[in-house]
Amino acid sequence: MNERLQTLDAHTAYGVGAQERNRVLRNTYWLLALSLVPTVAGAWLGVATGITQSLSGGLGLILFLAGAFGFIYAIEKTKNSSAGVAVLLGFTFFMGLMLSRMIAMVLGFKNGPELIMTAFGGTAGVFFVMASLSSVIKRDLSGMGKWLFIGAMVVIVGGIINVFVGSSAGMMAISMMAIGIFSAFMLYDLKRIVDGGETNYISATLALYLDIVNVFQSLLALLGMMGGERD
Repeated sequence: MNERLQTLDAHTAYGVGAQERNRVLRNTYWLLALSLVPTVAGAWLGVATGITQSLSGGLGLILFLAGAFGFIYAIEKTKNSSAGVAVLLGFTFFMGLMLSRMIAMVLGFKNGPELIMTAFGGTAGVFFVMASLSSVIKRDLSGMGKWLFIGAMVVIVGGIINVFVGSSAGMMAISMMAIGIFSAFMLYDLKRIVDGGETNYISATLALYLDIVNVFQSLLALLGMMGGERD
């Protein structure tokens, strides 16, 4: 009886019913899948035109940070209206453009397409595992948030420093840290939806999208440095 009461307490801790939680999770998955379309379109455009090839070093970093934080701010301001979906999809197109420079570099390897598919498959595998864990873990994971945030800040600051240092070893270390931290973030964000802690599917999609992009980008960087084959 006590176990059943504890389970009930966990599921109603946020005052959100099972039907509402399922609706948010379902809408989040649909929007997350849709968000990949403009991401691919942006990446294709960037690779095909080469418009992001000159965005290296400090200039590229400033443009990326300004664009990303601008979009995130706009998404949070419009998340309670249909405009939030359009802004989110615009953001994913922008992220595709920003990813295109790395994708173009990897495509320069003889086995570039295989590396990209491996990174995509690995990211999908991580997401599947974390989604499965979020549905079976009963423990409250909200305490992870502050530690994951600190870890993400360390990765971001380390990445910014490495832009100017240009260390391959540093890039590998940062990429491995990012894979671990943002994989854990996936579990944390999914568990929040499952437990009813996140009730806005646009905000939920944004959080998961950022987790997925960071894992994919970091995994692709590692594969390129460790397994890229030159002609």
